[in-house]
Amino acid sequence: MIEVTGNEPFDEQAEFYASLKINLEKNHNFPEDYLYKFIIVNNQEKLTEIYKVFDGTKNTFSTRESSNGKYISITIQCFVLDAEHVIRLYQEVAKIEGVIML
Repeated sequence: MIEVTGNEPFDEQAEFYASLKINLEKNHNFPEDYLYKFIIVNNQEKLTEIYKVFDGTKNTFSTRESSNGKYISITIQCFVLDAEHVIRLYQEVAKIEGVIML
């Protein structure tokens, strides 16, 4: 599980995303559908913010509440052009407070 909140020092964020880009380019054949997974506290406003990040992309969303209803898991299958596209979307979601990226 990865939690990138956007509050990490710049060097740490840059290193994380540089490493992610290398791994994406090594393990994926872009362009392709890429699977994003997030967990948030059950909050419709946060869910809407995540939807807005993916607005304008070709995607499918699915959500599932935890057994006690406190959390929502979000799965998004999104068509991306390259590793940089994947990272840009992660970076936008990371600006939303409290999102856990898996």
